[in-house]
Amino acid sequence: MGNLPGAVNPVWIWWLVVSQALPDNMEFTTVDLIRHGEPEGGSRYRGHIDDPLSKRGWEQMRSVVEEFAPWNRVLTSPLSRCREFAVELAEREQIPMEEIRDFMEIGFGAWEGKSAKELMDDDPESLRRFWSDPINNTPPDAETIGDFSQRITVRWEQIINDFRGEHMLVVGHAGVIRMIISHVLGMPMERMFRIDVPNAGISRIQIDHFGEESLPRLIFHAGILEQHGASEKA
Repeated sequence: MGNLPGAVNPVWIWWLVVSQALPDNMEFTTVDLIRHGEPEGGSRYRGHIDDPLSKRGWEQMRSVVEEFAPWNRVLTSPLSRCREFAVELAEREQIPMEEIRDFMEIGFGAWEGKSAKELMDDDPESLRRFWSDPINNTPPDAETIGDFSQRITVRWEQIINDFRGEHMLVVGHAGVIRMIISHVLGMPMERMFRIDVPNAGISRIQIDHFGEESLPRLIFHAGILEQHGASEKA
């Protein structure tokens, strides 16, 4: 392509060329993943504990979405730190909302309700072992990473099939978002905790449908809707 000006990104040129060749009837499914805001009680390994959003958590969620609502439907974990915001948003935008039990957070067993500091005080190596190799270091009485992966990825593929061509919002948990992104990118499950998922962070996945074949792409992670052209309802 010769010498390109410093402001021109070759990736964008590649995408412009490829996009011109795409068929007019090609379908896209878009899924935005948003983690719940801060729950009451601050940062802890909650798992299935049903703490609601704190005042700050509500502010985080409302601030990141504001008037930007390009979605056709909202899917949410049934836990209140996700569901209560999903209900408010769906009612405001007059779009359907569905609770997805399979999108609950991973069960942390004996760790539930404890902070990272408390766990490290009990056993300084416990978190390091879990973060470095969660498959072989399951917390006591917790859900295994394998079981968690199975319930998340099976339901993920189901919603992509059921709502093909739509733009959805999934209100969920850090573990759920990590597992979905790992699945989309083909990452090993044991590396999922290398993905940081902040409170109220939004990630977007687009699935390009080529007839019977579907190819997912991570468009952005922990971003802001306004920065990615999502200011109008699709």
